[in-house]
Amino acid sequence: MKRALIVIDVQESFRALPSWERIANPKIADPVNRLVRLARAEGDQVIWVLHAEPGSGGAFDPEQGRIRPLEELERPAPGEPVLHKTAHNAFTTTRLQQLLTGAGVRELVVCGIRTEQCVETTARVGSDLGYGVVFVTDATTTHPIGDLSAEAIVERTEAVLRDRFARIATVAELEAESGASTA
Repeated sequence: MKRALIVIDVQESFRALPSWERIANPKIADPVNRLVRLARAEGDQVIWVLHAEPGSGGAFDPEQGRIRPLEELERPAPGEPVLHKTAHNAFTTTRLQQLLTGAGVRELVVCGIRTEQCVETTARVGSDLGYGVVFVTDATTTHPIGDLSAEAIVERTEAVLRDRFARIATVAELEAESGASTA
């Protein structure tokens, strides 16, 4: 089965927000880099998705210069698409589905920033479109929302996705399945 890794919103815009101080995993680039290396070693497609809010004047406004991968993140390799989205999921406002269909991809591995928002929404839409989805929880991060801790949000996200919209996995589990070492 052809597979694609979708790296969602692991971008400098988030560091410019006050909520970054409360992000559950400020070293999110580490597990994402392991996934990127694993995907490349396996010959899987890697697709980078960045969120933009043109004209907003905020951290996600392209005019502010922060719509780029986190500094410590692997750089997109030649031929790896970099898409810009304006919706929560990576499908609605991009050509993601066209790229996946053209490449014969049937399974998605998703990771990124805002576990419960953009990553979860992409997993749900991907599942609805007929893709097998692997949600790599430890390669996502979020921050507390209201009275909910980041840990509670992650637990809730895993519970609602598991066996309905996605298979829940860790980076280490995917590495063990492939036999590759990316640490």
